[in-house]
This record gives sequence, C-alpha cells and structure tokens, in this order.
Amino acid sequence: MTDRWARTRVKICGITDESGLAAAVEAGADAVGFVFVETSPRAIEPERAWMLASTLPAMVASVGLTVDLDLDAFADIESRCPTALNQLHGEEPDEVVRALGPDVIKALRYEPSTIDSELARYDAMDDVGTILVDGSAGGMGETLDWAGLAGAIERVGVTTPIMLAGGLAPETVADAIQIVRPYAVDVSSGVERERGVKDPELIRAFCAAVRAADAAR
Repeated sequence: MTDRWARTRVKICGITDESGLAAAVEAGADAVGFVFVETSPRAIEPERAWMLASTLPAMVASVGLTVDLDLDAFADIESRCPTALNQLHGEEPDEVVRALGPDVIKALRYEPSTIDSELARYDAMDDVGTILVDGSAGGMGETLDWAGLAGAIERVGVTTPIMLAGGLAPETVADAIQIVRPYAVDVSSGVERERGVKDPELIRAFCAAVRAADAAR
C-alpha cells in the first residue's frame, strides 16, 4: 500500500480530566475525544467536557463520541458541549449520519464478511469525513486484522481518510501504521493505567511511537 499522508494524525479518546488532556496536548495529539455514553467507564458529562475542551489550543480538535442517539438527543448534547467533530460509534441510520454532517467520523467494526461493503457504504457518503475502523464496538482494546483491513481498503479503492482503532498501544501502533497506512490512529484503553484512567506517560509514549513510525516510512 502506498503512503497517502505526510504523517499519521493522533486522537486520544476517553479524556475525562485535566492531566489526560494536558498530556495529550503536550505530546502533540491532533485531537482528543470525549465519550458521551453513560455506560462507558470513560463517560463524561457534556458540561465537564466543555470545561476541558475550552482550554484546548486552537489546532487541537475536540471530538464528541456518541452511540445511536436520535437527532433531538444529539442536539441536547451539542448544545451543552459543541465539539469540533462528531464521532458516531453505533448503528446510526444513514439519514442521521447525513443530518449530522459534514465531516462526521463514522465508526464501523471490522468484520471480514462485511468490511468491503461497509467501507464502500461510507466512502460514498459525502457527509462522512473520516471512516474509523475498530476491532470492537469501541473502547475494548480488541485488535483487528490489520492486513485484512489494508487489503479491503485497496480492493474497495477507499478515498475517505481512514482512522484505525482497536488494540493500539505504544508497543503496537508502529506495526499498525506500517501495515494499514491510516490517516489517523485512535487510542483509549491502550494509554490507560487502569480502566477509564489515562496515564500521561503512556500517552507520551504512544505519540512518540507514532512519530517514530512515520519517520521510518
């Protein structure tokens, strides 16, 4: 697979406090994610997320992650914490995805039997700015078949930027970048010292590993 991007962007997801946010910014992350899902160990109230997001430098994007919300529920969260980008991590119908565009980050779970059709589906949707491919329903740290995904991207001829998630950590992200050549990588559990609690040292190590992988390409 040929390189399309000069460098790999980094998103640190599941930010809940000042230390995690500061570590992500200082390590050079391009985006930080706030999880607006009550059942998640990384859940955060929109008002708290807004307090954190309002301190971000201008060139670091805030991302709001939601799962299967209708438009009214989404609008309520957006009114309390307007983020730069929206990440849809459920089974949202196409009309909802389109209504929340442009530049939606649409997540899908890697399944060998459906990956080609799912990539084609969202690649054809103008309101999707980035396709996120995860190894699970999200936040579980499950690694997917990187070579299988790379092959699917080639077969489908995907032009929409790909964000890779699932099982990424400082010690694995270089191999993932080498195989998939994604536009961006997204990490949550891989930079935690315990479930839902970010480790600033692991965040720094992850961002450094991404930069080293890019330099080696």
